[in-house]
Amino acid sequence: MLPNLLTPLETQLLLARRFKTMRLTAGYKRETLALRAGVSEASLKRFEISGEISLKSLLQLAHALGRLQEFTDMFQPPEAETLAELKARTSKRIPLRGRI
Repeated sequence: MLPNLLTPLETQLLLARRFKTMRLTAGYKRETLALRAGVSEASLKRFEISGEISLKSLLQLAHALGRLQEFTDMFQPPEAETLAELKARTSKRIPLRGRI
């Protein structure tokens, strides 16, 4: 797996540009999509310009554009490469909090 060369801020701005492109491709004005998603137009505008948005609002916007599934696929554990690895994962207790 290649390391990600983007900073968090660069990733924010990249996602904002991609989202704006998706909105325009779908033919929505900011006002229309904001209303459809149940977020303020100001929040949508701020997101498209700066990448700043709450997770809840981002998920509502993604849902309004039919792209929510992309978020549910995030943070999945990597696939086990062996049967032994799979068995070890399923029998291992997941800690309730971090230690470090």
